[in-house]
Formats: sequence, structure tokens, C-alpha cells
Amino acid sequence: MDKNTRVLVQGITGREGSFHTKLMKSYGTKIVAGTSPGKGGSSVDDVPVYDTVKEALKEHEIDASVIFVPASNAADAIIEAADSQIKLIVVITEHIPVVETLRAIKYAKSNASTVIGPNSPGLIAPAETMLGIMPSKAFSKGKIGIISRSGTLTYEVAEIVKSIGHSLVVGIGGDPIIGTSMLEMAKMMDDDPSTDEIIVIGEIGGTMEERLASSISKGEVKKKVIAYMAGMTAPREKRMGHAGAVVYMGMGTFESKINAFKRAGVKVAKTPYEIKSLL
Repeated sequence: MDKNTRVLVQGITGREGSFHTKLMKSYGTKIVAGTSPGKGGSSVDDVPVYDTVKEALKEHEIDASVIFVPASNAADAIIEAADSQIKLIVVITEHIPVVETLRAIKYAKSNASTVIGPNSPGLIAPAETMLGIMPSKAFSKGKIGIISRSGTLTYEVAEIVKSIGHSLVVGIGGDPIIGTSMLEMAKMMDDDPSTDEIIVIGEIGGTMEERLASSISKGEVKKKVIAYMAGMTAPREKRMGHAGAVVYMGMGTFESKINAFKRAGVKVAKTPYEIKSLL
């Protein structure tokens, strides 16, 4: 993903799609087309709109798609993008039914597409390109990679370490089922020569953080990792914010995640403001 990445916006004529298309374009993202069934032939901020992804591909080369399609049709939008061999699919939409998410992600992976999200704020390579809804002023070019399950905490932490700068910042999404896990993203950043250190922002629910910690213990992720965990005072069995942020049957607790990182030798910040001093 860089300044040459050619981007399609699915759901471009909706309120969120049109608003964030303008912001992405103003940042320098190369948006070449958009789709919205029944709105083909129109345009949004000088971006041509097509009824389907296949029609857009007849006229443009496309490397990535950003999905703003409402939850009722978002899984079909993922499948449509994967069907057209688009290699990077960023899903902003939240509240997609879990079974539909599973079906769409499985299909996309079988077509060798990488899915970020659902329920993701997107990703940004500062000074290059932005795919999603991130506030660009929080980011600067540098060598720190950030992987986060939370949108707002991503921007908070990015602002705190802005003077050091970021290589790539990814909101992987807050749903129970997502296309690219924390561990998969950490391994990509571990292989990325433009990233020196990695910040991981986790939260209660699921076992993604524990799996990452286990991989770090085995030496599979070699770069320095700093972690921050949200959910210290969250009550059990109660969903907090994200669909995936809930502790069931003792799995995915705040304590288990913190202890896993500490066993792996990862420094854990007590507050987001400690992260900068730990780098």
C-alpha cells in the first residue's frame, strides 16, 4: 500500500462513503472509481460511479477497495470485490451478521484477497495513502507500526507518538470475526523494512493477544513490541463497545492478556501515555 495504490470505494454515494471519499482524496489517496447499484453514470467529488465492481474494472485498474456498504449488504460487497480479484479489501461497516462475515471472509481468502475489518477504521501509510476514516492529522511519517482493535485508541496513541512517526497504522477491527488477525499483521510488520518497532493496542475478548504473545515467545516476531490493553475495569459477561469485547467463560480476560504479554517479555503500558516512554 503506497501512493500508487488505486482505490475503489464501494458504497460511495452514501453519506459516509461520499464524506470520507473527499477526505481520502484530500490526503492524496488515489481513488479511481466508486460503486453504488442504480447510481452508475453519476460521480462523487469527480470520482466516476458504477453499478458494479466488474463495470468499474472494465474502465480502471484497481488494487484495493474500501467498503462503506450498509451491514445488510456488506458481506455481498466483500464477496463482489474478492470475485473481481481485488487484493486488499478494507471493511469499515460494522454490525454485519457474524455468519455472513464468516462466509465472506472465507470466500475472500480463497481468492487470495486480504480483508481488513469488518468494523475497522481502516489503515494509513503516512505521507503515502489512507484507506478508511482515520483523522490524518494524528499521523506522521516514521518507523513505528501500530496494530489496534480500537479506532479511537488508534488515533490517541498515534498522536502520543506522532513526534517519532509511523510507518503503517492498521485498525484490524473490533468484531468477533475479522479478516486479518493481530498476529498476521504483526508478522507483516516484522517483515517490513520500514518498520522498526510495533505498538499493539488490544482489548478484552477473544484470544488474539494471547496468540500474538505466544508467537513472540517462540521468536516468530523479532522486532520490539509494546502493548496496551483496554478493559481493566470492564464487568464480565457484558459487551463493552465492540461486538468482540466481551469475556465469556474466563476466555479473553484483561489479566490473561496482560500476563501473556509479560511472559513473552513484552512491556505493557498502564495508560496510553506511557507508551512513548516505553519505546
